[in-house]
Formats: sequence, C-alpha cells, structure tokens
Amino acid sequence: MIVSSAPFRVSFAGGGSDIASYYRRQAGAVLSCAIAKYSFVIVHNYFNENKYHLKYTRTELADALEDIAHPLLREALRMHRVEPGIEVASVADIPSGTGLGSSSSFSVALINALYAHRSRFASKDQLAEEACKLEIDILKEPIGKQDQYAAAHGGLNFIEFNSNGGVNVQPVVLSSEKMAELESNILLFFTGSQRDTRSVLSTQVQAMETDEDKFRTVERMVQLAYEMRDILMSGDLGAFGEALHRGWMMKRSLTSQITNSTIDEFYDAARAAGAIGGKLAGAGGGGFLVLYCPKDRQAKVRQALSQLKEIEFRFDWSGARIAFAQ
Repeated sequence: MIVSSAPFRVSFAGGGSDIASYYRRQAGAVLSCAIAKYSFVIVHNYFNENKYHLKYTRTELADALEDIAHPLLREALRMHRVEPGIEVASVADIPSGTGLGSSSSFSVALINALYAHRSRFASKDQLAEEACKLEIDILKEPIGKQDQYAAAHGGLNFIEFNSNGGVNVQPVVLSSEKMAELESNILLFFTGSQRDTRSVLSTQVQAMETDEDKFRTVERMVQLAYEMRDILMSGDLGAFGEALHRGWMMKRSLTSQITNSTIDEFYDAARAAGAIGGKLAGAGGGGFLVLYCPKDRQAKVRQALSQLKEIEFRFDWSGARIAFAQ
C-alpha cells in the first residue's frame, strides 16, 4: 500500500501569467507558498484483479479505463498503463473550488503514488511536468502551471514561466525569524462560497487574449511579483502587505467574475480592522480570503470577520512525498 501527499498552495502575486496565452508572448512569474494542508492519495492492490476500485466523493467500480468517470483518475491511470486490480482512494484537508490549487495537488499526489506503487522514483520537477501534461495537455483544462510546481516542490517559491514552456523554481530564502513572522501574519478565511475554476479562468484567458489593456495588467502583476520577492528578501514585511493590496486591485480589474459585493465587504472590513493587504486565493470568484495582518491587529480582524471560518496553517517545506509504503 502507498500513501502519498501533496500540499495546497497560497499564491501572492503574478497569477494568470502561468497560462500559456500569457507566457508564450512574454515570460511570467508567480510568488507563492505551499501550506501544510494536503491532498492524500492511497493506492493498493485490489482483491478483484479484474476491476478498478476508485474512491473519492463517490465510489467507482470499473472493468476498463474507458468506464472510469473521474477524468484525472482515468487519464493518470491510462498514462501509467495501470491494469485492473488496483484500488485508489483520495481524501483532502480542504474542499476543491476554494482557490488553493486542490486539483493540481491531487494530480501530483496521484502521479507520485502511481510511481511508488511500481517502486519507481520521480523528481519533483518530473511530478510537476507530468501533472501539467495530464491537466493541461490531455484534459485541456484552462489552467496554468503554478499549482503543479508549488505542490511538487513545497516551500516559499518564486516561479518563472518561460516562453518555451520551461519552468524555473527559485526558493525565496528568509531568516528564520522573518519566515516565522511572515507565516504568523498570513490569515486564511473561507468566504463560504466555492467557484467553478474553469469558468473564472476561461473568462480571464479570453480577456487577456482579446483586450490588450488586460494583458498589460497581468504584465504589471508579474512586475509586482518580482517586486514582492525582493521586498520579502529585504525583510520589510509591512511593504509586502501593501504590495499584496496593490496586486489585488490589479487582479480584480481583469474580469467581473473575480470578486463580488459580499467579498468586497469582507475585504474592506478586514482592512478597516487592521489588515494591511490581501486577496482572494487562486483565480477568484470565491474560496479563501488571504490577508496579511500584523499580530497585534489580528484579534480585531478576526472579530470583523467572525462570521467566516478561519483556517489555521503553517508553511509546508516537503512538497510531494510518500508518507507510507508497504
């Protein structure tokens, strides 16, 4: 039996530039961190050697790959030429559709588990590249590449996306004191709504492809990602929070689907209570509100957002890993 895990991620800046319609024209960059909330995949030999037994939010018992309803499971098993007689189960710390890259975390954990089931090793870059191939090339999902690399590598990273499709992952190195301060000053609140990532991202892609002003906005978001990386490395975390706010103002201008009046009210209330900056995690439209707030102001922010569920977390430094193998 194999138990595999891959972390979710929180993106700070540059989102949208990891999509091919952007980086094919101009190199993109994202600043993000992996968090210690995980997608888990269990792979086990199944008693019935003629069936695929799959368990997620539903249970499937299939005779052939073509009979499997779950797209990611079906195509990952096909990619790895997995024969019947296998059982795959998945669970996660946080639901999908919340802006934390859950789909790609699942893909990375699944691919790693399938390699381990055959007693094979895959590097973190290999896991990320294969997850991108699965989600973007095979399933034609309108998503970018940042989530797969964040899930595979873990940590706090600056990730560059080159026009030739290559990806460069650079760890952002801070002192232990500054890293602990950053970690403790980032708050996550669930807005209560989940969204269809495909719809939100498809609209953003269309906007970038048809409106040059929108493309230039993403270009400025990439420039801000570089600026925020440098701010972090200088240790000026207050300036990081302010830059996070500037980035959110840019992001929300891309399409009308990214935010709504309820989310804006939550964000404004958090800022009025002491949060320096923030944004919606991921593509937007719902999910988690990410806030940067110094510790001495957090009680007031929590009071202002008392109707929302807060998720406590720490950074993840391991990335994709095999937690158990027997």
